Order: sequence, then structure tokens, then C-alpha cells
Amino acid sequence: MACSTLADIRADLESLGFVLDGRPDVSQTRRPTDAMIDRWAETAALAEPAARAMAIWAIRAAALSAGIVPASVQELYLARAAGAWEGRTVPAMNLRGWTYHTCRAVFRAAQKMDAKLFIFEQAVGESIYAAQPPAEYTAGVLAAALREGHRGAVFLQADHDQVNATAYGKDGPAEIRKLEAIMREQVAAGFYSIDIDASTVVDLSKPNVREQQRLNAELTAHFTQFVRGIEPEGITISLGAEIGEVGHDNTTPEELREFMAVYREKLAAKGGALVPVSKISINSGTYHGGKMQADGTLADVDVDYALLKTISDICRAEFGMGGAVQHGASTLPGHQLAKFPGTGAVEIHLALGFTNLTFDHPSLPKEFAEEIRAYVFAHHAAERQAEENDVQFLYNVRKKAWKVMKARYWSLPEPVANEVMGALEGMFHNMFTWMNVGDTARLVDEHTTLVPVVPPLPETLAGADAA
Repeated sequence: MACSTLADIRADLESLGFVLDGRPDVSQTRRPTDAMIDRWAETAALAEPAARAMAIWAIRAAALSAGIVPASVQELYLARAAGAWEGRTVPAMNLRGWTYHTCRAVFRAAQKMDAKLFIFEQAVGESIYAAQPPAEYTAGVLAAALREGHRGAVFLQADHDQVNATAYGKDGPAEIRKLEAIMREQVAAGFYSIDIDASTVVDLSKPNVREQQRLNAELTAHFTQFVRGIEPEGITISLGAEIGEVGHDNTTPEELREFMAVYREKLAAKGGALVPVSKISINSGTYHGGKMQADGTLADVDVDYALLKTISDICRAEFGMGGAVQHGASTLPGHQLAKFPGTGAVEIHLALGFTNLTFDHPSLPKEFAEEIRAYVFAHHAAERQAEENDVQFLYNVRKKAWKVMKARYWSLPEPVANEVMGALEGMFHNMFTWMNVGDTARLVDEHTTLVPVVPPLPETLAGADAA
């Protein structure tokens, strides 16, 4: 494959029947060829900015024309709260690099299981250290859906739209404006689910739980109002809150109730009938990415499944939410992962396990591991914790090598790429089995309203003929 120019992409689009003057119409166009999708996906990931923007637009427009629509999980989670479905936990997958190929493996696994109940998500930090802005991530996901013949809803989610507690302490309004700008970018990219994370400002020195959670609840209410003001017409963005910072003390039912008391009070004071959050992220004993020990093995994790069930039950019975959200679980063994649907947890976030497989696959050229290690030790040494040995440091930080490995993975010989994609497909099949999301296509179709939003043409389009 090779990247396309602006002129190449315009010619592709016109050959498919796209009318690119004025307000573009994507309703009567033909599906791009597989080779065309491959080229657009590579261009969206690797090309110079103007061609990249054009490729991203082409992918989103072609996806809409093929009936592939970014959507919100809001209706599905309200249906869960109402008891319309149960016994399933929605996998939300952070795919930090090689996104197009990895997502193709996702859709292949899903189609074999008739699964649609899954989410593609991205945290702000991931978009930065993987050099993959939200619009590029969306393009990778939708191009994969198009290539593999998916139809219907695709769920894109902003994970951990997090308040920086230090920055907030220095200049609260500036930190709020920063997050608002990020949310605007995410919504423009088709992220119609957003996890608001102000758990960083919880102050355990306060005299009671309500006061400890107050600022978290107030900021969450503020961002709820903000998102409701920017969501596209006809779409209710699914919002989540976080009350227990992952890797710290386990959340308690009291914290949930006190957070919600302040949150609902502040939301009501803002006037209007603002739609509240539909899920709550908690800490139940896990760590993001697992906990690597000095000997190079992952520590056993004692997940508090009973806590997840208790808080999920409270979420539904008292607050009309879908349930609790579990973070930091992708490196757990299968027998533990398979327990989550029974807890009533509505969603589980999965990330590092996919990177581990993609970085460690035995078919990769040996120099890949050497390049990843060299980059991490040369550019991220300041992030090393005093107690970490080399193995622990590399494990915890190597995800940040995606920035420099992106082009290297795109250049893999096809047989090697296929082997890695096959291993990923197997991993996604297992995850979907453990989360019990097979045979969910009908469920998703019944509880998801599709609202196609055609993105505006990129500014570079006018100069495409000259490229």
C-alpha cells in the first residue's frame, strides 16, 4: 500500500459518485474497493496533514453511505437500567496503535459471533502519546468496519476526560476550558459517548464523604451541561462519571450515593431537564495495565466482584443508570474476566492486553522489540519510578512507543501482518465470549437510534486538484 494524494482521493470519491461541491451528499454513492479503503486508511494514519484530513473525510463519508453510523450507547444503557437486557458486560477497547488492522480483527471476530455490543474508546493521553488524534482514530475504526462489511452502529467513546488536579488547583477556569476544547474535538470526530473523570479532585481530607466528593460532582455536573450544549441534533451523548480513581482505594456505596446527591442537586440548579450520566466508573481492586512484579510476572489481582454487583444494583435501582464500569482488566486471566457479566457491571475497559499481544507476537521482526526498548529508555526515562527495575519500567511505559512504531507496523509484510491480526482476532473472540456479547446484533439494532452526521468538508478540498 501507499499513501494517496489529495488529487488521488478526490478522483476516488468522484469515481464512486460523491458530489463534492457545496453541501456533500453521500446517500447515492458506491462502496469503495478494498484497495481504495486500504489506501485511505494508510493515508489517514501516515500522510501529510492535508491528505490525511481528506482521507479521514472520505472514510467517514463512505462509511455513512454504507450504513455504518457512529452512535451513542445511551439508549442501550437505559434499556439495561430498565431490565430489557442483563448478563452481559460491554467491552470498551482502547486500541492505541495499528488501529485499522486491529479493528479489522475486532469486526471479523464480532461477525462470527453476531456481536455488535462493543465500544472503541480512546483516552486523551493515548491520543497524545500514540500521535493519533480523535479524528484519525475514528477513521481507523470506520475504515475497518467498511472493509469487513459491518453495518449499523459503531460506538466511539472518550475514555478518561480527566481533570488535572494540579492544573485545576493553579487555574481552575483554564483547566475547564482545556477539557471543553478536548470534548468539542471528540464530538466533532463522532465520539458520542464521553467518560467525565473528575475523580482526581476527590479530597479525602474533608470531614465527610459528601464533602470529599463535592468538587468531583460539581465539575461532573458542569461538563454534563457543556456536552448537552454541543451534542448533534437528535443524538443524546452517553455520559459516565468516575468516583473511585483506578488503582487507589476501593469505592464504597456511600461514595456513590453522596456523589449522586451533590451531582443531581447541581444539575437541577442549572435549569432545564439535563440528561444525567448513565454509568459510574469505580475502583474494585484493579490497576491500569495490571501490576508488573520485579520478576517479570503480573501480580494476582483480587477483584471485589461483590462490590461491583452492589454498586451496579444501586445504580439501576436508585438512579436509573446502566450500572458500574470496571477499569484495568485486560490483563486478567480468562476465568476472572468471565465473572464480570454476573456482577451486573455494564461496561469494562480493556487496553494494555491488546498492546502486549501486538508488541510481543513471535512473528514480528526482532528489531521491533529493540526499537521499542531503545525509544522508551531514551525518551521516557524521567517517568521511571524509584522502585521499578528495567522490566517493570519497560512494561509500564512501552505503550508510548506507538508514536514511533506506527509506520513500522504499517510496513509489515502481509504474511506477518495477517498472523498478528489472526492472533488479535482470537483475543477479541475470547473477550467477547467472556463478556457474553455474542448474539447481540438484534439487541443493539433495537435499542440504538442511528443519526447520520455528515462531517464538514476539510478546508483542503478546494486545493485538491492542484495537489
